Amino acid sequence: MKRVQDKVALVTGGGSGLGEASAMMLAAEGARVVLADIDEAAAKRVLRRIKAAGGQGAALQMDVSQEADWIRVMASIQRRYKGLHITLNSAGINRGYSDPRETEFKDWKAVMSVNLDGVFLGTKHSMRLMAQSTPVNGSIINISSIMGLIGHPGIGAYNASKGGVRLYTKSVALSCAEKGLKIRVNSIHPGFIDTPLLRESMGRMRDPELAQKTYDALQPVGHLGQPQDIAYGVLYLASDESRFMTGAELVIDGGYTAR
Repeated sequence: MKRVQDKVALVTGGGSGLGEASAMMLAAEGARVVLADIDEAAAKRVLRRIKAAGGQGAALQMDVSQEADWIRVMASIQRRYKGLHITLNSAGINRGYSDPRETEFKDWKAVMSVNLDGVFLGTKHSMRLMAQSTPVNGSIINISSIMGLIGHPGIGAYNASKGGVRLYTKSVALSCAEKGLKIRVNSIHPGFIDTPLLRESMGRMRDPELAQKTYDALQPVGHLGQPQDIAYGVLYLASDESRFMTGAELVIDGGYTAR
């Protein structure tokens, strides 16, 4: 039996990076995966890969910072699959490094709208649909970051947004437990993972080869993580194997925060 057989999973940011790797793994393990991404073409590309491998799913355009988009996507899932069991809130952005004295308010708001507002909206609307599903057996997985656990100079908005995701996750997990809802809510805290977002950051450095060596050296294990490393954590939290786990934070960082 596959680990998430016949479950319906929604993955935001499913068109690339952690979302893509996680969607592919969930589909391979039997889930019907709805890929939601602001870049619809990217989501459709991943869906073609899923179907070519024998999986099932759908691709939808979505801006996670817009509640109207969440309402539309949830209505589509309800019509298509009659319920929802897994939500991976993976969409995220960064606006690069800046001195706190020079950070533009518009950049702060942009990071918050995707990284924190998107998780709030995704959790809220997922809970509503999960509670209507039969049977009720939900898992909401919020992608935070090790930067939601520790500070780093020059990325205050990103730190704040990811720290917010961590504590919001715990609050909702306790609310679900208190109300007897069979919905678990956990966060994942990736370290430095080789994704397009990280590559964009590395691209700002003058010497690409030096950038690679610098980032590799940051990890006690000696190399960057891969999206699939996070996808395995997502699969565990999405499956019934983690039925006793809620309000927790799963750190996958090559030992970075163990120092």
